[in-house]
Amino acid sequence: MKPFFRSTERCVRPSRIFYVAVVLSVVLWALIFHSTSLQSGDALQPPPDLCAGRYVYMYDLPPRFNADLARDCRRMSASTDMCRHVVNDGFGPPMTDGASLPESGAYATDQYMLELIFHARMRQYECLTADPAAAAAVYVPFYAEFDLAMTIDNSDMSVRNALPRDLVDWLARRPEWRAMGGRDHFMLASRPTWDLLCDPSGGGYGNSLMTYPAIRNMTVLAWEASPRHGNDFAVPYPSHFHPSSDAQVVAWQSRMRGQERQRLWCFAGGPRHESRKTGRNQIIEQCRRSSRCALLGKEAATKQPGLYTQGEYLPSHAMRLLESAEFCIQPRGDSYTRKSIFDTILAGCIPVFLHPISAYVQYTWYLPRDYRTYSVFIPQRDVLDRNASIEEVLTRIPPAKVAQMREEVIRLIPTVMYRDPAAKGMKIKDAFDIAVERVIGRVEKRRRAAAEGDREYQDSVDGYDSWKYDLLEDGQKEIGPHEFDPYMFM
Repeated sequence: MKPFFRSTERCVRPSRIFYVAVVLSVVLWALIFHSTSLQSGDALQPPPDLCAGRYVYMYDLPPRFNADLARDCRRMSASTDMCRHVVNDGFGPPMTDGASLPESGAYATDQYMLELIFHARMRQYECLTADPAAAAAVYVPFYAEFDLAMTIDNSDMSVRNALPRDLVDWLARRPEWRAMGGRDHFMLASRPTWDLLCDPSGGGYGNSLMTYPAIRNMTVLAWEASPRHGNDFAVPYPSHFHPSSDAQVVAWQSRMRGQERQRLWCFAGGPRHESRKTGRNQIIEQCRRSSRCALLGKEAATKQPGLYTQGEYLPSHAMRLLESAEFCIQPRGDSYTRKSIFDTILAGCIPVFLHPISAYVQYTWYLPRDYRTYSVFIPQRDVLDRNASIEEVLTRIPPAKVAQMREEVIRLIPTVMYRDPAAKGMKIKDAFDIAVERVIGRVEKRRRAAAEGDREYQDSVDGYDSWKYDLLEDGQKEIGPHEFDPYMFM
């Protein structure tokens, strides 16, 4: 029997480094496997549709309804070259007066070009679709203002209504129209809707576009809506700043926040004939007597025929005045509203209104329901009868309240401007974004109602009290007496 001998070779224990390396290797392969699995799973799942519920289908209308009208812009006015305003997608010629507006993104924009501006934005809309069945709403790019401006002087109503009738006939033949009878359609008009409500069998100023049943089914946007109709909604007039980045907007807000306001109040506008009771003449009279108020001087008005209407105020002069004051008076214009309301907000100036239809029952998609947070209301009748001193009313407002109101006005600036259509990546919503959102929301309500059997659903009621429905708070359904009731027929 062989003797037992213990081996002289020793077993070597692995070091701690070996174990750590093994563990790290296992973890690494597990991570690689997990990542590969996730990527494989993601490949099976389509990315979320950021445009779901936001798609808009835009008609490719025959050019006689838009492009031909824009090309024929010289027919819009006998005294003013309107073609100069058509350039730059309706923004007009650039302005280089950096003293009152930014050095880039500023234009001499005419209020009647909003149809071009809106159309240009829609062509660049990120959720435009070629499939009408996928659309949440359908846009009709008809240039109603261009058409009416070219025919307004014709005494024959049938001539003024010729193109609107053609549009209605063209739409009624479309399958997209028949899907909901036009209740998912919308259009924009660079006009007060009053001008589009003329009785087709009678006379009067304007045409009958909005009286046709087919158009009554649509949602119509305009920069002045009627408070007594349920299918038209007011959007802001275009002002002079059209930013191309969020940084430009924020910089402008900061600039207006730090602006030195040398004057208590101002009025950018001219007088009116005494037969037109707007309060303008009394405003001018009060301002001239005050050392704390300023008006646009004679040097602000152009004398060059063809550029603007003679005596019209240049945008740079008007903006410089608005930026210099704490409060900017906003009486009625040729109609209830005026472009200066939005120039005033752009300037960070607190608007002072004399009539509720000038803003409070108009821009319910854009302005706070509580008008006291951003504006002052002085009844027009008090100014006309000389029962109110504008300056005394404004002087009684505490400085802390003035600061709060001005901050609210500055907060509103992005929502009432129209950005550059070519701008990419902007997160701040402008007036166009808000309008499209609200139109889509309105169409969705109508679509749900139709699915429930109520095809004739309207979220506003025609008639004297229709404006009250647009002022209801969320969840509120009943209307009643309102503080603006005494002013609605003034």
